[in-house]
Amino acid sequence: MSQLIQKDLDKLVNEFDSEFSSKKILVTGGAGFLGSWLCDVFVSCGAEVTSLDNLSTSTSKNIEHLDGRMNVLVGNVEDITLDEKYDYIFNFASRASPDEYIHHPIETLTANSIGTMKVLEIARKGGSIVLDASTSEIYGDPQVVPTPESYYGNTNSVGIRSCYDEGKRYAEALCMAYLRQHKVDVRMVRIFNTYGPRIRGEGLYGRALPRFISQALRGEKITIYGDGKQTRSFCYVADTIRGILKLSCVPKQADLIVNIGNPDEMTVLDLAKKIKDYTKSRSELSFSPLMQDDPKRRCPDITRARHILGWQPTIGIDEGLTRTINWFESQVM
Repeated sequence: MSQLIQKDLDKLVNEFDSEFSSKKILVTGGAGFLGSWLCDVFVSCGAEVTSLDNLSTSTSKNIEHLDGRMNVLVGNVEDITLDEKYDYIFNFASRASPDEYIHHPIETLTANSIGTMKVLEIARKGGSIVLDASTSEIYGDPQVVPTPESYYGNTNSVGIRSCYDEGKRYAEALCMAYLRQHKVDVRMVRIFNTYGPRIRGEGLYGRALPRFISQALRGEKITIYGDGKQTRSFCYVADTIRGILKLSCVPKQADLIVNIGNPDEMTVLDLAKKIKDYTKSRSELSFSPLMQDDPKRRCPDITRARHILGWQPTIGIDEGLTRTINWFESQVM
C-alpha cells in the first residue's frame, strides 16, 4: 500500500478503532475510490468486512492488498441476494463521473434505485445502520451558495445528468421512506468533490482534478469544459472519509443528512493552472464546450457537519494536490 495512504489510514484507525472493532460491515462499491478507503479502515479496525463491487468503474487493485482479510464479492448491487445481518452497511455503489454516467444512464439509475432498495431491505431485516452515499449533485445548479442541506435543489429531471442527479434524489427519498415506515437507521452524506490517492484520471471516468493531473504529467493538453470560470470545492479524501465515519457513529437522529466537503471555492481554470504549476508541466490549456446542466458554482455549507459531527476539513488544496500528484507520479502512467 502507498505510504501516502498508510499515513492517513493509521490516523483514521486510531480515531475509529473502538467504533468498528468486531463489527460486521457491508460496503457496496467497496473496490471504488471511497469504498476502498472505507474497507481499509474497517479491516484495520478488526471488523468483519464484505465488499461488493461490479468493477465497472473501480479496480480490484484498490483492495488486492486485503486479500484473505475480507470477503470480496463481484456483482451488481441491484442483484444482491445476501441473507446476512450487518451492523453497518455503507452504500457506495454507483458511477460518479459525469462522462461515465452520461454514457451509462440506465445502469446508473438502476444502481441508485433498485440497488438502494436492496440495501435497505437487508438493513430492515437485520437491523443495520445504513450510511448512504448521496452527492452535491442533488442540488443541481444551485441558486444558494454556499449550499445548505435545507436547499431543495435546482435540477433538470430530463437532462443528460438526470440519471445521476435524480437517481441520488430517489435514493434519498427511499432512505427517508424506510426510516419513516420501517424505522431503519439511515444516514445520508452529501459528498462534494473529493480527490486524492486511488481516484482514477483516465478514460470516461476521469473527473476534472485527476484528469488535469494525468494530462499534465503526460504533457497532454489539459482539457477544460467551458471557460473554466465555473467553481468547485475540493476536499481531500482523508477528510471526506473522516466525515463519513463520524456521521456513521453519531447517535441516531431524525434528520441525519449532512454535507461533507471543503468550503474553499475555486474556479476550474485556477485549478488547472495550479496543477500545471505544481507538475511543472508544459501542457497547454484546451477549452471544450461546456456540458449541459454543468453547475456554475459548487460550494458546501458545512455548518451542520461542524455542529453535529464536530467535523471540518483539515487538509488544504495545496497540501492535498501535492500528495495527490505524488501518488499519481508513483503509479504507472
